[in-house]
Amino acid sequence: MKCWLISDNADTQMGMRLAGVEGVVVHEHDEVIAALDSAAAREDIAVIFVTKKLSDLCRTEIAERKLSLRRPLIVAVPDRHGGSHISETLAAYVGEAIGMKL
Repeated sequence: MKCWLISDNADTQMGMRLAGVEGVVVHEHDEVIAALDSAAAREDIAVIFVTKKLSDLCRTEIAERKLSLRRPLIVAVPDRHGGSHISETLAAYVGEAIGMKL
């Protein structure tokens, strides 16, 4: 199973490609939804990473897909413009994943 990235930034995409994660760069709401649906339809993709900016842009649609789709896992990730509070960000991600506040 593969991971896939939907990013608004070519630098973020390049960094993820170096880690073996392919993906697309999009900027508009409709492009994000199309990329998300296309990736979700692929049987070989288990996790879709969506940059925080795009996740905020399509919050409702992503939440609907998280609730209705059994696969893939959709995860919002910070890009290179993310906040400088990395420990708080990581604690929030872990807390969200396990369902309790750290």
